[in-house]
Amino acid sequence: MQIQKVPQIPVLPKKKRVAAYCRVSTGKDAMLHSLSAQVSYYSKLIQSHADWLYCGVYADEGISGTKNDRDEFLRMLTDCRAGKLDLLLTKSISRFARNTVTLLQTVRELKTLNVDVYFEEQRIHSISAEGELMLTIMSSIAQEESRCISENVTWGHRKRFADGKILMSYKTFLGYDRGEDGNPVINPVQAEVVRSIYRMFMEGKTPFAIAKALEKKHILSPAGSSHWSAGTINSILTNEKYKGDALLQKHYTVDFLTKKQKKNEGEVPQYYVQGSHPAIIEPREWETVQSELAYRKSMGKAYSGTGVFSSKLICSDCGDFFGSKVWHSTDKYRKEIWRCNHKFNHETKCTTPHLTTQQIQNLFLTAYNELMQDRTQVIADCAMLHEQVLDCTKQERAIAEVDREIAVTIALVAASVKENATTAQEQDEYNRKFAELEAQYNAQKAKRDALLQEIKDKKARAESISAFMRTLANNDLVLEEWDERLWLTLVEKGTVLPDGSINFLFKNGTEILAVE
Repeated sequence: MQIQKVPQIPVLPKKKRVAAYCRVSTGKDAMLHSLSAQVSYYSKLIQSHADWLYCGVYADEGISGTKNDRDEFLRMLTDCRAGKLDLLLTKSISRFARNTVTLLQTVRELKTLNVDVYFEEQRIHSISAEGELMLTIMSSIAQEESRCISENVTWGHRKRFADGKILMSYKTFLGYDRGEDGNPVINPVQAEVVRSIYRMFMEGKTPFAIAKALEKKHILSPAGSSHWSAGTINSILTNEKYKGDALLQKHYTVDFLTKKQKKNEGEVPQYYVQGSHPAIIEPREWETVQSELAYRKSMGKAYSGTGVFSSKLICSDCGDFFGSKVWHSTDKYRKEIWRCNHKFNHETKCTTPHLTTQQIQNLFLTAYNELMQDRTQVIADCAMLHEQVLDCTKQERAIAEVDREIAVTIALVAASVKENATTAQEQDEYNRKFAELEAQYNAQKAKRDALLQEIKDKKARAESISAFMRTLANNDLVLEEWDERLWLTLVEKGTVLPDGSINFLFKNGTEILAVE
C-alpha cells in the first residue's frame, strides 16, 4: 500500500478587523479639536499594522460617559453583534463608560462575541484572563471619579443659588439673553411675544387657544419649533422670572449616573430672589394672572375661553353658563349676543334673556361704581379677610401630625423588612402585614397632599384678594368707560336674572345687583 501525503494548501493569515472608539464629554471647540486628534491618531495606528484591517473610528461628541444614548457607541455595538469586528481600541476605561455595571455588561457581551477591547492607558485586554478583574477595579475608580465631579458641579450650582446668582437656559427661555456680565437682559422681540401671551390670557383665551394663535402668526416656540403646546404657554404664564424674580433650584439631580432630575419638593434648599433681573411683566399683572389661573383651575372643564365673559355669566334658571352667539354672521346686521348655553335644552325653556356685550359692560360699570362708593371700608374688610384666608396654622399643624405618623409607619416597614430578612416567617402573613402598612402609608401621604393643596388654594385665594385690594386702591372712584382688566380682576361671577339684571359677586365676597 502506497500512502501519499496530500499537499496542504497554505492558509493565508486572516487580518484582524480593528476599529477604535473615541469620546469627549463636551461640545466646546477645544474638546472637539481633541476628538479630531483622537480620530486621526487611531486611524494612523490601525493602518500602520500590516495584520490589521482598518474598520473605522466611532466617535461621540459632547456626550457624557454616564449616559446610555451615545449614538456612535450603540452603532459600534450593533456592528460587533453583526460579526464585523474583532478588536476595539479605546483610550481609557473612563472614555468607554463611567458606569461599572454598564462597562462590565458591555465587555462581557463583546467577550461572548469574541471581540476584544484594548484600553490603552490601563494596558488591559478585556478578553484576557486577568482582564475582567482589572476592569472591575478600574471602572469602579472611574465611576467614583464621575460621582465626585457630579457632586462638585452640584455644589457649585447650589453655591451660586445661595449667592442669588441666576442660571437660565437662554437657548430655550423666551424673552431673555445672556448679558455681557452674565446676567439676563431683555430680548425686545421675544419680550413682546411674552407680553402678548399674558395679554391674550387676560382676554379670556385658554393656553391651548393662545398656542394656536401663535402658530397661526408663525411665531416660533422657545425651542425654535413652529409647534406650540398648552404646556409651554402654562410654563410661561407661571414662571416668576417674567416678573423679575427667581426661584432657584426648582429641580435637582437624583442620580449622578442617570442624570435623572426630580421636582424639588423640599428635599434640597430653595432660594427666592426678588428683583434679580429686569421684569418683562409687571409684578401686579403677573399676580393677577396667577389669581386667574387658580380661578380657572377651580372651574375645571367648565371653563370656556371664547371671550372675557366666558365662564363668568351664569343663568339664574338652570345654573349653566352664558355663551356667545352670532346673529346674521354673513351680512351687515351681524351681531354678537350672550345667552344661556342650555336655554332650549330643558323641558322648560330658561326665562333669562340674551344680552349684548354693551349691556353687560354697562351693568358692570353700574355695579363697580356702587362698590366704590365706600372704597375705604371695602378695602379694610378685604384686609381682614386676607389675613383670615392666609392663616394656614390649622393645616400646618395637621401636616406636622401626619409627618409624625408617616415616620412611625416608615419605621414599622423597615423593622418588618429587617425581621423578615433575619427570621423565618410565614410569607403570606408577612405580605398581609406589609400590604396593611403600605396602605396606611399611602393614606397618610394622600392626607398630607390634600393638606398641602388646601394651603396652596388658600394662598391663591389670598393673592386674589390682594389683587382685588390693589385694583380698588389704584383706580378712580367713578368708572365711565369699560375696562376689561377691572372686569377680570374684580368679578368672580355674574348671575343673569329673568329681567335682564345681573347680580355680580365680586372676589371679596360682595354682591351687588345691577339693573339697567
